[in-house]
Amino acid sequence: MQIQVLKSKIHRVKITQAELHYVGSITIDEDLMDAAHLIENEKVQVVNVNNGERLETYVIKGERGSGQVCLNGPAARKAAVGDIVIIISYAGMAIEEAKQYKPVLIFPDERNKLI
Repeated sequence: MQIQVLKSKIHRVKITQAELHYVGSITIDEDLMDAAHLIENEKVQVVNVNNGERLETYVIKGERGSGQVCLNGPAARKAAVGDIVIIISYAGMAIEEAKQYKPVLIFPDERNKLI
C-alpha cells in the first residue's frame, strides 16, 4: 500500500501575477522550483493564506531569479497580486519509506527570493 505524504513546500510566497486568459497552471521562478525539488508539469496544491482558497494545478517554469509566482487560467480568480500562498507537492510512498522521508521545505523572503 502507498500513502500520500508531503514531498516539498514553498512556504509563503507572494503572487506576482494573475493571468486569467491563459491555458492554466502556476508559473514559478525556476530557482524556487529547484530549491523545492519541483519539476515542470508536477501537480501541486496552492493554498492562499489571504482568502483560504485551495486549488490543484501543475507547475510551469518561470524566469530564473525573477521571483515570479503567477496563477494562470481559471486559477487566477483564486488569488490577487500580492496575496501570500503556500505551494505544496505530495508523493506516493510505501508506509515504511514515508516514515523515513524528510520533505524539502523552503522559506523565501518577501521578494520571493531564497534566503
